[in-house]
Amino acid sequence: MQPQNPSYGMQPNQPFVPYTPEQLLQWQQYGIPQQQFTPEILQQMQLQGIAQPQVTPEMLAQWQLQLYQLQLQQMQQVQQMQGIQVSPQQKRARKPKAQESHSRGLGRFVQLLAILGAVGFLGWFILNNTRGATPTTAFIEMSTLGTTYRGDALIVRNETAYDDEGVQSIEYKAEEGSVVYRGEVLCNVFSTGYSSKEMKILQDYRDQIKNYQRTLLKGLTAYEPKLIRADSEVVERGLEVRKLVQGARGNLINQENILDTAISQRQNQIRAKFSSDMRLNRLYDDETTQKQRIESWIKQWAATQESIVSFYTDGYEHALTPAVFEKYTPTEVRDMINGKRPEGTTSSRGRINIYRLVKKTNYAVLMLIKDNTWNPVEGSTHKLMLEQFSSTVVNAQVLSFTRAGGELLVRLAVMGDVTPVLYMRTCQAELGEYVDCMRVPSSAIYEQNGAKGVVVINGTDQVFVPVNIVQESGGMTYISAIQTGVLSEGQTVRLFR
Repeated sequence: MQPQNPSYGMQPNQPFVPYTPEQLLQWQQYGIPQQQFTPEILQQMQLQGIAQPQVTPEMLAQWQLQLYQLQLQQMQQVQQMQGIQVSPQQKRARKPKAQESHSRGLGRFVQLLAILGAVGFLGWFILNNTRGATPTTAFIEMSTLGTTYRGDALIVRNETAYDDEGVQSIEYKAEEGSVVYRGEVLCNVFSTGYSSKEMKILQDYRDQIKNYQRTLLKGLTAYEPKLIRADSEVVERGLEVRKLVQGARGNLINQENILDTAISQRQNQIRAKFSSDMRLNRLYDDETTQKQRIESWIKQWAATQESIVSFYTDGYEHALTPAVFEKYTPTEVRDMINGKRPEGTTSSRGRINIYRLVKKTNYAVLMLIKDNTWNPVEGSTHKLMLEQFSSTVVNAQVLSFTRAGGELLVRLAVMGDVTPVLYMRTCQAELGEYVDCMRVPSSAIYEQNGAKGVVVINGTDQVFVPVNIVQESGGMTYISAIQTGVLSEGQTVRLFR
């Protein structure tokens, strides 16, 4: 049952606000002696509907003067009553002198008590009103309560590592950490047996071709516009590459590819022009044979999907994959965090990692917490902070958990950009279990019929709303409504001092 006036049934320790002399006189008319004007009685009369005015310093001074005049009038009335003339019969019926003196002393004592009571009440009133105005209402605020758990984390990316055996050296074509697409060349891998001497032999053939071409070009007597255009294109592209090397902004790899194309077109023009020259044709054949010999030691690798390419690997790529990471126990995860790599599969033994392709979104985290009591809720979402060189805060969903050896292993899924953890494998982590709730001053909590709640003010209506008490801290009480949708941020609640 919701009260329209929550003041009924208030506890005796609730605050009392003084009243004006006119109200005191009004209450005297109800037959209550002034000596009984205690704060408790005045508070009860306030609850019965007597209005409470706003007290200002001017009103306080006027009230003090009126109270003094009221006491003075009462004393004069008592003195007049003591000086009234009596009849001879009354004189004969007077009490003995000792009894008369006792009655007169008792009356004075009663007057003194009345004055002391009034002065005490005045002091109490001044003391309470010089403390400053105390708020009588407050607003409901939204808040968050949470518990954090710290531990060690192991990052599991959705990545595929590519390896090969007999690798001697790698020639990188793609840029580290860039997004690549299916079919894009990433690198050239040189196998065992390849020697740099083979490249020197190839370069010797090319130098011979270049020198002989110069000799042939010098012997030309007619104007050759195609060759001139090809020469100009090579020079222009070469200057563009030089600018990029010297610090200009642009894509160096693209410009190098354009330069290679221009050089090839120029070579084709020269070859077509001197196709009948036997010596030049023999040099071309020697170059082709040497290139084929070198290519037998070179394997070209290209991207198989749209991904982020990285040529940095740590040896965990084959063991920590989305397909197998959930099977590891807390002990195995602790070993990997401490630097012990899991045993490689048969296909990875004796092979060298060349590069990895990483999906741009979504990854997993294996987190170890030294806690034996917390039971995470599968499917719940928490704030996860990964700490390494810089902190990364993400939302993580609990997939499952296992407790063993005094440690809790929580398996988490992160739906977000993988870039911040592209080069992160182990780190310190902090997992937060947060609860959204509302908070009000502790004095807003009111108890009715054994239920605790708040009194919501809506215009002239005051409605009691039962709540669950989540926590009390620093003069504030954190609450949640028992009935969904009844309370909201910004609503006004009554305070009970």
